Amino acid sequence: MTVLLVGADQLGNIPKELEQYGCKEIIHWSGRKAQTRKKSIPANVHMVLLFHDFVSHGLMDIVKEQAKRRRLPIVFSRRGTADLKRAMVKK
Repeated sequence: MTVLLVGADQLGNIPKELEQYGCKEIIHWSGRKAQTRKKSIPANVHMVLLFHDFVSHGLMDIVKEQAKRRRLPIVFSRRGTADLKRAMVKK
């Protein structure tokens, strides 16, 4: 499964954590640059993981709309791995 991860400057242990849920490839958008708002979710993405405590509301709305149009599951989490685990279990 390919995951688009939106938010966070550094991924730290997040890729290792996502491997436990079947994530083989991670595409990372830090969300820091204004150009990120103009990007489209790549065609090979199966799920979107959005760190809501890191990105702007505008970028969050854009990513949510794109994911909704493509019927992609979207998981909202804080940057910590503990919150990520809880969010992935709910998914």
